[in-house]
Parts: sequence; C-alpha cells; structure tokens
Amino acid sequence: MTTPAAPARPARRTATRAIAGRLSWGLADQAACSLSNFVVGIYVARSLGVTAFGVFSLAWVTYGVLLNVSRGLATDPLMVRFSGAPDASWRAAAARASGTALGVGIAVGTVCLVVALGVGGREGPAFASLGVILPALLLQDAWRYSFFAAGIGRKAFVNDVVWGVALIPAMVVAAHVGSVAAFVLAWGASATVAAGYGCLQSGIRPRTAQARGWLREQRDLGYRYLVENTCLSGASQLRAYGLGAIVGVSAVGAVRGTELLLGPFLAVLMGLSLVTVPEAARVLRQAPHQLGRFCLLLGGGQAAGALLWGGALLLMPDRLGELLLGDVWHSAAQLIVMVTLGVAGAGLGTGAAAGLRALGAARRSLRSQLFASACYVGGGIGGAALAGTVGSAWGVAAATVTGSAVWWLQLRSALRERQDHPIPEVRTS
Repeated sequence: MTTPAAPARPARRTATRAIAGRLSWGLADQAACSLSNFVVGIYVARSLGVTAFGVFSLAWVTYGVLLNVSRGLATDPLMVRFSGAPDASWRAAAARASGTALGVGIAVGTVCLVVALGVGGREGPAFASLGVILPALLLQDAWRYSFFAAGIGRKAFVNDVVWGVALIPAMVVAAHVGSVAAFVLAWGASATVAAGYGCLQSGIRPRTAQARGWLREQRDLGYRYLVENTCLSGASQLRAYGLGAIVGVSAVGAVRGTELLLGPFLAVLMGLSLVTVPEAARVLRQAPHQLGRFCLLLGGGQAAGALLWGGALLLMPDRLGELLLGDVWHSAAQLIVMVTLGVAGAGLGTGAAAGLRALGAARRSLRSQLFASACYVGGGIGGAALAGTVGSAWGVAAATVTGSAVWWLQLRSALRERQDHPIPEVRTS
C-alpha cells in the first residue's frame, strides 16, 4: 500500500514564506546599498559643485563598467549554477569566484593607474584613486553575490550596513580635504572594511590562484555575461563621455544628480540579480510554468515603483531640492520626467532579464543586451547632438523602453523553446 502524499497546501505556504524571507533580505540589502549610494552622491554633490561632481561621476560610471566585468566573469556564473547548492559545493565555488573578483580588481586597477598618468587635470587623480580602491570594491560585491547564492541574504545586508557605517568618518575626512580624489579614496577605504568583514562572515579566503580554473570551467556562461554586462555599463560610460564632450562635464553632473534623486530604484536595478536570478532559478526548478508570471510581477513592480517615485519628485519644492543637491538641483530638475521613464523601462526589462538568466539562455540575453546598449548609446549621444542635455535624456528614455520590449520578446521565445525542447538542469557542483 502506498503512503498518502503530504498535503500540498502547507508545503506551498512554506515555500512562499521562504521566498518572501529571501526577497525581504534582498530588499533590505538593496535599501542599505541604495541609501549609502544616495548619501555619498548627495554629500559629494554639495561639497564639490556641479563641475567637480561631474568628474566624480565619470569615476563612478567607470567603476560601474569594471564592476560588471567582475560580475560577468566571477559572480554571475556563481549565481546561476550554485544558488541553493550544497554547502561544501557553494563554499568551494565562492572561494574561487571571490578570488576571481579580487584578481580582476587588481588587474583593472593597475590599468586605471596607468591611464591616470596620461590623463592629468582633475580626472587623473580621480582615476588613479579609483585604481587603488578597485580590488576592495570588487571583493565586497563578490561577497554579496556569494551570500545571496547561498540563500543567506542577511549576511549581505549586514555587510552593506558595515560599509555604510564606515563611510561616515571617511566622508567627513574627505570633506576636509575637499578634492575629488579624496572622496574616491574615502569611498574605497570604507569598502575595504566591508570586504575584510566579508571574509570573517563567510569563513572563506578568496582563492586568486584558482581564478584561471574558474574562468575555464565557467567560460560557456562567463564570457557571454562579460560581454552582456560590459555592454550595459559601457553604454552608460560612452553616453557620459559623449555628453561631456558635446555639452560639457557639467551636463554629466546634471544627469547624475537626477539619477541620485531616483537612487533607490537605480541601485536596485544595478544589483537586482542578487535577489531575482536565484529566485527565478528556484521557480524554474520547482514550478517552471510560473516563471513567466514571476518575471512579469517582478518587472511590473519595478516599473510601477519608479513611476510613483518620479511623480513624487515632480512635486518636490525647489527649496528641498536645493537642500539635497545644492547648485546641481536646478539642472537636474529639468530631467526628472525623462529619467523616470527610462528607469521605469529598465525596471520592466529586468524581469525578463532575470528569467533569461535563470534559463541559462546566455545567447538570448546577450542578443537583447547588445541591442539595448546600442539603442542607449545612439539615443543618448544622438539626443545630445540634437538638443543638448534634455535631448540626451529623451533619447535614453526612448531607447530603454525599446530595449525592454526586446528583452520580453526574447524571454517569450526562450520559454516556448524550453516547452518544446526541455533542457537539462544547470550544474551545482
């Protein structure tokens, strides 16, 4: 006689609570990260003024590109293949992934130092400082990814809180110095504290000597994710450099100021895969027919939140805007509508992107990202040439919405393809 099956409803409730718990820690972590980025941006903007803040923003955008290089090679494959894996398997993978991230930081940091020697001016010291702090920044981000892959997002949250607390005295010291380089170094010094604490939290030592083996084993995903990620952040960097060349560095500061006002959503979008890819992978394993609905709820929620936040910013009094951004406010306020639409479009697209990552459809996600990045650069720089800063913002908004549509078309095709030709599960060891 067969044993009766356990009731499905309690099991579903337990699974739902587990997902809600992991998502809650993800949201808490993103809130901590968002708040830190927002406070740093506001503090630097008020301390330096619009032109120097534009130089700081160029360093920030460059960091975004290099961060995505590290994620593509080191931690994106970790998220796809080792989310929910046995502890021993996860620890071995986390040691190699974090070692790869640290190695990437050392390599690209050295390149930044060399480039800074030839740049000179205000930009040279800023990029030299970025080169010094990159290893710590990339290692800290690798710990966050590793913790979320293991389903222990609370440790990522605590790590980001430690970074935020360390930022306070570092920023005060930088304000006394009053240079862009000082603020960049302060930002990195506090990240070093968090990166070191991540080693204590995990009990894992980054294995830089095993980076080559990790890259070889994960090359089928890693190199595609590298191209995809650098297209995303590289497009932002090219747009910033193009805008600075066509309109002026102050225009870069104005765009960055508007992005700061939408900071909570931009920070979530930048690190969204910390939460959504592992959860989408779990949905795919446990209830594959629900993956499309999960991605739609995720993307729709992001887009709706961005629109609501942007609407609130339009109602913000000038006095409050000046209190937050100082002289940057008047230039940034003109761009709120356009940047909000762009963030909403990007938020909608992240739902589809998470689904493609969970499916391991690296070719489709790469195709989508290449198209979206080309639209972003074309819209941002073409708009700047036609109508200055405002034209660039409108061009980016239109490009982001168009790119989001392509992401969803690719996800729909991937889901149909999976139904017709089921694929084997990804490796977890």
